[in-house]
Amino acid sequence: MSWTEAEVRELKVGRYILIDDSPCRIVDITMSKPGKHGEAKGRIVAIGVFDNQKHSVVYPVKHKVKVPVITKKNAQVLSIANNEVQLMDSETFETFVIPVDPADLEKIKPGMEVPYWEAMGQRKIMLQN
Repeated sequence: MSWTEAEVRELKVGRYILIDDSPCRIVDITMSKPGKHGEAKGRIVAIGVFDNQKHSVVYPVKHKVKVPVITKKNAQVLSIANNEVQLMDSETFETFVIPVDPADLEKIKPGMEVPYWEAMGQRKIMLQN
């Protein structure tokens, strides 16, 4: 559950932001000019890292938003069963189970090393396409 803060004006396409406590990758960001009595706004469109859902938010450019700390690690596949993969972390030797999409299941074999991301208490295998 680790995150940092950043102002909306500091964000760029390709970076990450927390929207509804879900880590999301920014795909589009547009800034509007300040009005007569208001301040500039930033519209952020992002896609969830773990759920692949599209999220959109609007904040003032000076508003502080949460930026997730995403840890990228490697793990060895121990076993595969019922759309779940049992992994062992390469550094800490911790074992855990991650659900996997059936389409990605064909690319994973026991004994191979796969990269995975960990953020906000969630984990996901990130295979190369």
